[in-house]
Amino acid sequence: MAKAIHSMIRVLDEKRSVDFYRRAFGLTVAERLDFESFTLVYLSNDEAAFELELTINKGQTEPYVLGNGYGHLAVCVPDVAAEHTRFEVEGLKPRKLVDFKHEGATLAHFFFVQDPDGYEIEVMQRAGRYR
Repeated sequence: MAKAIHSMIRVLDEKRSVDFYRRAFGLTVAERLDFESFTLVYLSNDEAAFELELTINKGQTEPYVLGNGYGHLAVCVPDVAAEHTRFEVEGLKPRKLVDFKHEGATLAHFFFVQDPDGYEIEVMQRAGRYR
């Protein structure tokens, strides 16, 4: 059986991205590997073994074109309303809280935020199938 271990995104500014993911989600650097043409930074926290891998290609100066294939990364939190307020205070510019319903039942309570490179992240209330 396969186990998900990390997801990789390409970022322009290592310091800015590490700061965003620390402030937004409490992710810290688990490992940093520097190579001649790129650097890999693995971010994690105590909530899960899953990591976010940041790839910083040396010499890349233009923002990456995300295209229309990327969807989003999703995380769940115990109190999404409190996190939304905290994101606002941190200046992280969360979008509005949304109740996503199907046949009258709430499937998810969430908001989206964008990281410094334009990647979308869904922050969801820990409930139902999202634990």
